[in-house]
Amino acid sequence: MSHAVEGSPGRTIRSVQIAFNIIDELQAQNGIGVTELATELGHSKSTIHSHLRTLENREIIVREDDGYRLSLRVLDMANHVRKQVENYDVIREETEELAAETGEIAQFGMEEHQKISYLYKANGDRAVVTASRVGTQQPLHSTSLGKTILAFLPPERSQELIDSIDFTKSTAKTVSSREELLEELERTRERGYGIDDEENFEGLRCVAAPVRDGESIMGAISITGPSSRFTDERLHGELPEYVMRAANVIEVNTKFS
Repeated sequence: MSHAVEGSPGRTIRSVQIAFNIIDELQAQNGIGVTELATELGHSKSTIHSHLRTLENREIIVREDDGYRLSLRVLDMANHVRKQVENYDVIREETEELAAETGEIAQFGMEEHQKISYLYKANGDRAVVTASRVGTQQPLHSTSLGKTILAFLPPERSQELIDSIDFTKSTAKTVSSREELLEELERTRERGYGIDDEENFEGLRCVAAPVRDGESIMGAISITGPSSRFTDERLHGELPEYVMRAANVIEVNTKFS
């Protein structure tokens, strides 16, 4: 039987939370079994087994010799999500082109659940290894994608999102207060692009441009690279030109599609 528990903002269903915790754990540790899941999640083996059986019946997971894994049906869900995004193919093509043109990491992000969610990522021939990947999330206040979206959203929505931010510092350079963020967003609006100056990961710099759809913001597109290549001169010179040009192509294709 499902039990309602207190959550924020409102009541949540305990059994659903357990099911999604299991899915998260299976994503992190492929091939994990009942005993390991019970230990990791702090529930009895019978509770975990019941949830696993339900998820298996719904074909969300698959049982194998060494435990359970996510099923291929999850791929169908991912493809469905992509199709829901307007002009996904154009976003993919322009992100790939941006990565090829610069040789760096190119990413397209959207705001979901008060965070930046990565919709597409492409690696150029000089791209460094980073932890970000499609479907994962990062804070709004410490990423060039997030700050760019905050800067160009309608003021009421931007303020709503800013109010939800926990100003956790990822590095010594991370924006650490509302006042500091508001000043950074004003600079972002003035220059037309956002900057991450080693604020999310030490040694990495990013620059992002907003992608508009009329009066609304679809998301933002960015390039990321080591600070040794992303010098101050390039960060405020040629690199913003790359992302703003890619953003413009996406916008034009969206307008006339």
